[in-house]
Amino acid sequence: MLKKRDLQDCHILYELITHPDVFPFVRQKAASYEEFLFMTKQTMEAEERGELISRTILDEWGSPIGTINLYDIENHAGFLGTWLGKPYHGKGYNSPAKEVFFNELFFELGIETIFMRIKKENIRSIKAAEKLPFVVKANETRKSIYEQLNAKGDVYDLYEISKDQYTLHIMRTAANSPIESDRLEA
Repeated sequence: MLKKRDLQDCHILYELITHPDVFPFVRQKAASYEEFLFMTKQTMEAEERGELISRTILDEWGSPIGTINLYDIENHAGFLGTWLGKPYHGKGYNSPAKEVFFNELFFELGIETIFMRIKKENIRSIKAAEKLPFVVKANETRKSIYEQLNAKGDVYDLYEISKDQYTLHIMRTAANSPIESDRLEA
């Protein structure tokens, strides 16, 4: 479902990222394949330095279909950036990719908080974020971050995922699964 970034995936990912329904909403905008290749190499180097975490999202056949990233890591927190190619919108890839990524971030890499800045015009992403039971809209609770994001105009909503909220969600989900319930009764 996820793998570390690889330059060999760039051709497929570049074709997907340039779609007009995807491109306006991605953080790293490349004007050419060569620029996308260069940006991917920079992303891989930044991960080695601990500045970000980036993974390629794969479909069930192992083909690259998008990326999921944690940018601007500071004090065990960072900003989530995810995109899927247009042919994969609405196909059920987003939530499982986030679950795998969040598990890695929270339980393997020591991240405590994931923030999401979502453009207020990006209704698809807002609906996806608000569907997740462990996501909290943080415009008011993280006012200083919200104001910093919107210093040049009211563009973004801010969402937060804490390790505690995510862990509670995982525990509730496991407790409600038939297999786990059988174990608890035995």
